[in-house]
Amino acid sequence: MPKTKLKTVLLAATPDPELIVSMGAKLCYSKADIADLEKTAKSPEFIDRLTQMGHLSPIEHASFSFGIEGVSRALLAQITRHRLASFSVQSQRYVNQSAKKGEFSYVIPPSIEALGQEAVQKFEEQMRTMQGWYEQWVEALGNAGEKSNEDARFVLPNACETKMIVTMNARELLHFFALRCCNRAQWEIRELAWQMLALVMEKAPALFKNAGPSCVCGACSEGKMCCGRADEVRARHRALKEGCGHE
Repeated sequence: MPKTKLKTVLLAATPDPELIVSMGAKLCYSKADIADLEKTAKSPEFIDRLTQMGHLSPIEHASFSFGIEGVSRALLAQITRHRLASFSVQSQRYVNQSAKKGEFSYVIPPSIEALGQEAVQKFEEQMRTMQGWYEQWVEALGNAGEKSNEDARFVLPNACETKMIVTMNARELLHFFALRCCNRAQWEIRELAWQMLALVMEKAPALFKNAGPSCVCGACSEGKMCCGRADEVRARHRALKEGCGHE
């Protein structure tokens, strides 16, 4: 069974997202026609001011769709807590996980890899055991496609890989990055969040230049739960912006 690796791609985005956000905001304060707004609206400084004012509803006009693969079912349970998003997820009911159809791929936590090759081999052996359990139940349940898969999958682990397409508007993405780019977030969804941030920062730098946990631009909001590594987070964020050519 293959070990899998996280991969994120930006599949689609609102054309010129910063323009539509600026138009939405300026419309609230202007008597100008929409055609006139389009000629004058876009401005990084205006978007900065919009964010500082806390006028965030116009940011919802921009949306971004991501293709995500190489993530675990454990991550799926976390990301779907972000309810202002749309999800299409590979089904374990309709997609057979047996060896005949291609064994299930899985995610190995870095903490287990850090224990050394012996630990990794033990983990892989456990995955093979669960693969065997799954196939036994598929067979016992009549090998009847989704009718068998839907109950045989109960023995599959959280490590099982899944694939999904996720769409969020820019305001929800800012919220997502604030929570999930934080060092206190679980390692897998944190890495996903940073990959997603890199993609949207390149597409809409003014919208996302300060996106991330609170410590990127100020004090940590976690209080006594602070990780104490704000400098590390800021350095990663700075490198991300430099890599996108925006600083």
